[in-house]
Amino acid sequence: MPRFIIHHVTKYTYQEPVRDSANQIMLFPIKDEYQEVQSQQLNITDEPAVEIFTDYYGNETGSFMHIEPHTELLIDSTIAIITKAKILPADDIAIEEQWNHLYQIRHVVPFIDFLKQENFVALDEVKKIADAGFYKSVSVFVAVQQLNTYVYQNFKYIKGITSVETTLDEIWKLRAGVCQDFAHILLVMLRLLGIPARYVSGYVCPHDNNLRGEGATHAWVEAYIPFYGWLGLDPTNNCIVNDLHVRLAIGRNFSDCSPVKGTYKGTAKQALEVGVSVSHEDGTVAKQVAAVLMPQVITVKLNEDGTINNSYRKYMEMVQQQQQQ
Repeated sequence: MPRFIIHHVTKYTYQEPVRDSANQIMLFPIKDEYQEVQSQQLNITDEPAVEIFTDYYGNETGSFMHIEPHTELLIDSTIAIITKAKILPADDIAIEEQWNHLYQIRHVVPFIDFLKQENFVALDEVKKIADAGFYKSVSVFVAVQQLNTYVYQNFKYIKGITSVETTLDEIWKLRAGVCQDFAHILLVMLRLLGIPARYVSGYVCPHDNNLRGEGATHAWVEAYIPFYGWLGLDPTNNCIVNDLHVRLAIGRNFSDCSPVKGTYKGTAKQALEVGVSVSHEDGTVAKQVAAVLMPQVITVKLNEDGTINNSYRKYMEMVQQQQQQ
């Protein structure tokens, strides 16, 4: 049972003061028989009150407001957690019975949400690949591993070429991206085969292994295996998830699980820096990155004329125009 100390820092910096910052954080690890959270310290600029609630998918979620003008917002979380290994599926049930079970539960809550496909022009193309050699010809456990390997082998891990705004079709054409892109493509392929699949955000905590996704939040997939339950698959590293991964949240996609997101009033440009360090119980540091820019985080966009694409600014301009009429 490995024990990890995970330090996660998110820092927003604004060129000019902003105000009425409303934020949602999903930085509270899932608590179950496989994850024991021993302690957590959460420090936020000016110490606003954080309201904790449980969302639709059972994730512990926090929300807070920073009303006063500010040029920096720092969210600092440190957790001590013990993870426990999960026994893998025995895979001793007849193949046909497994696939029939998936067909029977396709309209049952909570599997419905995790079978819905997002808009994706290339669905037919992806389905041909997913069907070839997988569908009902092997067990569900084997199929999910084969698809996990397919994504790993056919997509390049390249930081900075995608963001949370990158569409599935763009990722499919690029055949490249980061962990969240790998996860989204695997979600599509699994759901095409009628296998419920959900997005997972969290941390990867390798010791001797050199796994991709260190130094930042990580993302992978959980697939539903008949008569077993949810099994984690990490297409970025081509492995089955076990006690070296720490789960923060689950959902249909990245949008449901974003560790930090929010909005504010102001027209200033923003810079976002994120750093994650993982220390093992023996005192070694698996990976430590001091505030690095995360490519998958949405930043403020500029219009062609150089103005800031800000919804609050657009709203205020509309109000002023109406007052002048």
